[in-house]
Amino acid sequence: MNALLLVDIQNDFLPGGALAVRAGDQVVPLANRVSPMFDLVVATQDWHPADHGSFAANHAGKKPGDVIELGGLEQILWPVHCVQGTPGAAFAAALDRSRVARVFRKGVDADVDSYSTFFDNARRRSTGLSDYLKERGARQVYLLGLATDYCVKYSALDALDLGFDTFVIEDGCRPVEREAGDCARALREMTQAGATIVRSDELTLR
Repeated sequence: MNALLLVDIQNDFLPGGALAVRAGDQVVPLANRVSPMFDLVVATQDWHPADHGSFAANHAGKKPGDVIELGGLEQILWPVHCVQGTPGAAFAAALDRSRVARVFRKGVDADVDSYSTFFDNARRRSTGLSDYLKERGARQVYLLGLATDYCVKYSALDALDLGFDTFVIEDGCRPVEREAGDCARALREMTQAGATIVRSDELTLR
C-alpha cells in the first residue's frame, strides 16, 4: 500500500502568512490533483501553543533567525506561526481534504520544536503517524508540502529510518531557503539517505 503525506499545507506557510514560504500556495492544486492516486492520504499540521520556545517573540531581545538552545538542542527562532486554533494554523482553504483519512498534529510541546511529521526534534514524543501507517499496511510513503528544507526533509529522513520506501514529490514542495542552496542541499541529503525524488507527472500508482 502507498500513502501520501500532505505536510503542513497551512495558511501561515502560504503567501501572506506569518512564516510564508515563497510560492507555497502552488503546492495546493498539485496536492488536489495527485491525492486520488494514492491508497491512503494523511495530513500533518503544525500546532503550536502560544508560548512555544521556537518563537522569537517569547525570548527577550531575540528576533527571527537568531539561534538559541532549546531543550538541549540548537534552535532557530521563528516568527509566531501556526498557533493552536488560529486561522494561521488552519489548512489552506483550497486544499481538498475529502480523501484525508486522518490529521496528525506536531509541535505541541512548548519546550521542543518538531519539524518531522513522525517525532519531535529530540525524539521524545511520537506523533503516532508511523504506527498508523504500519497498521494499515503502508510500505511506500510519498511526501508533498511545506517546506522542502525543513519539515519535508526531516519527515523523509525519519520515514527512511522507520523502514518506509520514501519518495519526495519535488514539484509538490517549496523551500524556506534561509540560505541560498538550502533546497538543493536538502534534496541531496534526502537522496543520499535513500529517498527517491520524483515529479508529479512521473507518478504511475494507479
